[in-house]
Amino acid sequence: MIGRNGPADQWKRPMAMTMNGSFDLPASREVVWQKLNDPDVLKACIPGCQSLERTSDNGFAAVAKLKIGPVSATFRGKVQLSDIDPPNGYRIAGEGEGGIAGFAKGGAGVKLDAIQDGTRLTYDVEANVGGKLAQLGSRLINSVAKKLADQFFAKFATAVKDQV
Repeated sequence: MIGRNGPADQWKRPMAMTMNGSFDLPASREVVWQKLNDPDVLKACIPGCQSLERTSDNGFAAVAKLKIGPVSATFRGKVQLSDIDPPNGYRIAGEGEGGIAGFAKGGAGVKLDAIQDGTRLTYDVEANVGGKLAQLGSRLINSVAKKLADQFFAKFATAVKDQV
């Protein structure tokens, strides 16, 4: 048998993930800010989101059903906003559990800058994933995370465009 920290327990260790990017949105910072804080808009934009409810002035609870490679699971999580600076940005911290599929925990900085035709949203994410998700490997996890982010921002751009 291999020791406690040996390869037999390797799947239990979280895998670190980082992702950053920016999207240009066709709306003012004020409209983008309003939509980033609207649970109904976010629920409609988050891939697989089944529910998103405000739990406090700066907190949300969410349920999302996702398929990541061969792993399908329903994730339940909590999100807390901090360093709130309307309409310039905020920090998001969250954690979610997907049963045997694993967990994710992390945070992101979100910054809004006015540009000629609207608003540039810039994000910087740091997260840890564990359980079966970590077994899938960083290449697949990063690829799926990028795909989910692209899906979210495509829907979000439509939601803010409708308000222009």
